Amino acid sequence: MGRAVWRPGNLLYPLPAVLVSVADRQGRPNLLTVAWAGTVCSDPPMVSISVRPERYSYSCIQETGEFVINLTTKKLAFATDYCGVKSGRDTDKFARAHLTPYPSRKVGAPQIAESPVSLECRVTQTLPLGSHTMFLAQVVSVSVDESYLDEKNRFHLDWAEPIVYSHGTYYGLGESIGKFGYSVERKNRKQAATEGENESFRRSHKKM
Repeated sequence: MGRAVWRPGNLLYPLPAVLVSVADRQGRPNLLTVAWAGTVCSDPPMVSISVRPERYSYSCIQETGEFVINLTTKKLAFATDYCGVKSGRDTDKFARAHLTPYPSRKVGAPQIAESPVSLECRVTQTLPLGSHTMFLAQVVSVSVDESYLDEKNRFHLDWAEPIVYSHGTYYGLGESIGKFGYSVERKNRKQAATEGENESFRRSHKKM
């Protein structure tokens, strides 16, 4: 089996496709779609987004030092793409994408009411890297849509059908294949017996 060698590039896919909401000093809101976003620290909770300086929202983040990361879903896919190709210089993206600004608790930028999870962020460091500038930020507040909470108040993001971005295409996520730590989890006898029966069933059908 061979392996093709390509030139260096950004092929760390898939990535979360998030809608970042901002506001300028006058409080005018805007939205931009960001695929280069990630978690960088758990304590304190910190994230990063990378934005091209020519983007309209770039100056808003620089001016205020605040933004909100809103997770996206299958229902929000069209709005996510729209906000990535239109500029806030001449478009009210909240109105055109049929999204609702929702007041944040600790930052001036609004949340998106239709998003299942919104992370309010304050910039702690700005790193010009080349084509993009990375904004490192601390998460100062989190809000979730209560419709994705079960009777025990546990959050289920899978109910929202989240989407990801991979090399120019949006994708929905597939089925769960295991929880963190399942590879070393000790199985009880009943579970092990059931898995053994299922494996025997699969093997017997392969011979048929």
